[in-house]
Amino acid sequence: MEKTIIVSNRLPVDLKYNEGKLIVKSSTGGLATGMKSVHSEGNGIWIGWSGLTEEVISPEQKTEVNEALAKEKCVSVPLNQYDIDNYYYGFSNAALWPLFHYFQAYTEFELVHWQSYVEVNQKFADVVLEHLNEGDTVWIHDYQLLLLPELLRKKRKNITIGFFLHIPYPSYEIFRTCPWRDELLQGMLGADLIGFHTYDYVRHFISSVERLKDIEINFNEISYGNRIIKVDSFPMGIDYNKYHNAALEHHKYPESSKSELMKNIDFHNKSNEESKLILSIDRMDYTKGIPNRIKSFEYFLNKYPEYKGKVRLVMLAVPSRENVLQYQLLKKETDELVGRINGDLSTISWTPIWYFYRALPFDELIDLYVSSDVAMVTPVRDGMNLVAKEYIATRTKENGVLILSEMAGAAKEMHEALIVNPNNFDQTADCIKEALEMSAEEQKTRLEALQKRISRYDVERWAKEFLKGLKVAKNTVPVQIAQKLVPAKIEEIASDYKKASRKLFLLDYDGTLVGFKNNPAEAIPGQEVYDLLDQINADENTEIAIISGRDRKTLEGWFGNKDYTLVTDHGAWMRKKGEDWAPLDHLKSNWKENIRPVMEAFTDSTPGALIEEKEYSLAWHYRKADAKMAALRTMELKHVLKTFLSNHTLTVLEGNKVLEVKNSNVNKGRAASAIILNSDYDFIFAIGDDWTDEFMFEELPNDAHTVKVGNVKTIANYYIEDNTEVHELLHQITTI
Repeated sequence: MEKTIIVSNRLPVDLKYNEGKLIVKSSTGGLATGMKSVHSEGNGIWIGWSGLTEEVISPEQKTEVNEALAKEKCVSVPLNQYDIDNYYYGFSNAALWPLFHYFQAYTEFELVHWQSYVEVNQKFADVVLEHLNEGDTVWIHDYQLLLLPELLRKKRKNITIGFFLHIPYPSYEIFRTCPWRDELLQGMLGADLIGFHTYDYVRHFISSVERLKDIEINFNEISYGNRIIKVDSFPMGIDYNKYHNAALEHHKYPESSKSELMKNIDFHNKSNEESKLILSIDRMDYTKGIPNRIKSFEYFLNKYPEYKGKVRLVMLAVPSRENVLQYQLLKKETDELVGRINGDLSTISWTPIWYFYRALPFDELIDLYVSSDVAMVTPVRDGMNLVAKEYIATRTKENGVLILSEMAGAAKEMHEALIVNPNNFDQTADCIKEALEMSAEEQKTRLEALQKRISRYDVERWAKEFLKGLKVAKNTVPVQIAQKLVPAKIEEIASDYKKASRKLFLLDYDGTLVGFKNNPAEAIPGQEVYDLLDQINADENTEIAIISGRDRKTLEGWFGNKDYTLVTDHGAWMRKKGEDWAPLDHLKSNWKENIRPVMEAFTDSTPGALIEEKEYSLAWHYRKADAKMAALRTMELKHVLKTFLSNHTLTVLEGNKVLEVKNSNVNKGRAASAIILNSDYDFIFAIGDDWTDEFMFEELPNDAHTVKVGNVKTIANYYIEDNTEVHELLHQITTI
C-alpha cells in the first residue's frame, strides 16, 4: 500500500522521562498541526529525531521509546550529542539560520559543522530508505535537511520527493557566500517539487540555480538530468478553526475559571477604560526584531505623549536556544531596554511594558490574543509568521488591528494589515497611532477580508495544495523524441558494430568528448581522450570523424598527427582520413570587419563574455557571464546581428552559451553527407550535444545509431544524461 513519509528534524511528539516513566505528548507546533491529516491518513509515517539523544537513554528505554513512537506512527532517527552540537546547533543554526535570514555577521562556517551536517543527513536518508517502498511519496521539511532529497534520489531514482522550506530563501548575493552552496543546491534539486512560502523566495532560489548550476530554467520549471523539477510558492496557513473557536469559548468563561493572567488584564481594563493593549508575541530570536519593536514603542510614546498612561505593550518572549551566545546577548539587550523604558516612563498607576519571558499554555495565549486591541508583528526577517494569522483568527468581535512587518512572508497575503518597515521607527510610531485611532467600521472591514482569506487557505489546504502540486510535478516529463539509451540497446549497438565490415564514428567535441569550460581555450583533450579514440581507431575497418565548431588551427594542433577525419567550423573545412585540408564551400571572411565591432561592444558591456575568432566565423561566448545579464544581452545581440545580416549569406547560430555568426550554407549535416558520400559504411554511430548536431543527425541514413548528450528535444534516436557517460558508452560499444 502506497504511503506518504513525512521527514523533519523533530517528530510531532514530545518525549521525556519523568522519574523513570516515559511521557509522550503531542507537539503543538505549526508543522505538526499542518501535517496532522496527511500523517493520519493511510499507513503514512513521520520520520525525525525524538528529542532524546543516544547517550541519555538505555537500550531498554530505546526499545520503549521506539514502541511508543510506533503507536504514534513515528520512526526515530538516532542522534547523539555530538550530532546535536554540530549538525543542529552548529551548521543548521549557526550557519544556515542566520545566513537565510540575512544576518551574515552571525554566520559561522565551520568545516566540522558541515561534516556533521552531511553525516546526519545521511542518517536520515538511511532511516527513510529502510521504510521506503515502491510508489511511496516522501515530503521533506526545512533547512536542517537540505541534502536529503538528493541522497534519496541517488538510491531510488523513481521515488516521488517533495521539499518545503519553512524559512526565507535568501538572495543569490547572500547565498553565494556559503562555502558549500553547490552541495546545498544539489541536495535540494533531488526533489520533484520545491516549495516556499512566497514568490520572492521562489525567485531567489531560481536565481541561485541559474547562476551557480548552469541549468536550463523555463519559468518555474528546472530541466535537470532526466527530470523536470517544479518550484512554487505555498503560503502556510494555521488551524483557523482551532484559534477561532477557542476565542469564542473564551468569552463564555465564568470569572472563577479565568487564569491569573486574564484576571490581571481584566483589572487593568476596569481601572482605566481608555487604556489600550498592544500585543507582541515571539520567540526570543534575533530575526524577530524585538529590540526594534521596543524602541519603536518608546519612540511612539515620546512622539505622541498624549498616549502615555493609556497604552501598554504586552510582550511575551518565548525562550529559545538559550545556550547560544547571540540569543543570550539578545535576552540581555531586551531586559535592559524594558528596564530602562519602564524606569524612564512609568508612573504610580502605569507601566508602559508588561514583559513575560516564558512559554505560556494555549489557553493563556488565547487570553492575550482576545484581550489585545492591537498586535505588533514586526520581525526584521521571517519566512511566514503564523502569529499574525493566529491573532486575526481570534478576533471574534470584529475589532482589532494588525501591524505587520513587510519583511514577514505573511505580508505578501495580509494586505489589509498596517504594513511597516520594522527599521523605520517613525513610520511604525505613526502606524501605532493609526491603529489606536482606527474607526470600528474600518477595523471590521479589514478584519473581514483577512479572516476570509486565512480561513479559506488554512493549514490543511496548504498541505493538500502541496501534495497536489507534487503529484503534477512527478507526472511532468521533459519534452523529448529520443528514448533513453538503456543497457539492452547498448548491447544491440555493440552487436551491430561487431558484425559490421566498415564502421564510422561521427563525434562532436565540446560537450561530448570533453565537458564545457568557461573559456573554450581551456577545453583541451586529456590523455584519456587520446587513448579512447586511438583504441577505437585501431580497430579493423573503423574510422573516426571529429565534427566540431572549433577552428582549423585548434583541431590541427590537437589531432593533426592522428589518422582521423577532421571537420572544423561546423563544416567549413574538412581533412579526410589520409588527405589534405579542403574547404567544403567557397567562403568569404571579409564580413567579419563589420560584425567584430558589434560583438566587441557587447563584450565590453557584459563582464565574463569573450569573442572567439575562427577562420570563417565569429563566436560570442557568455558561459562565464552573469546568467540574468547574459539572457538580456543575447536577446539584444541577436536582434542587432539579424539587422546587420539581412543582406548577407550569413546566419546566427545559437549554441550552448554561445552565439556564432557563420555562413548560412555551412553546417554539420553537409559535412556528414560529404563523409559518407560514395562510401559503403554498414555501421554509423553519431553523437553530439548541441542543436548544431541536429543537422548531422538529420542527414544520416535511417539505420545510423544517433545519440544526443542531454535530455532535450532531438531527432536523434537515443539520449544519455550528460557527457560524463560518453567515454564509457564508446568503450562499451567497441569492446562488448
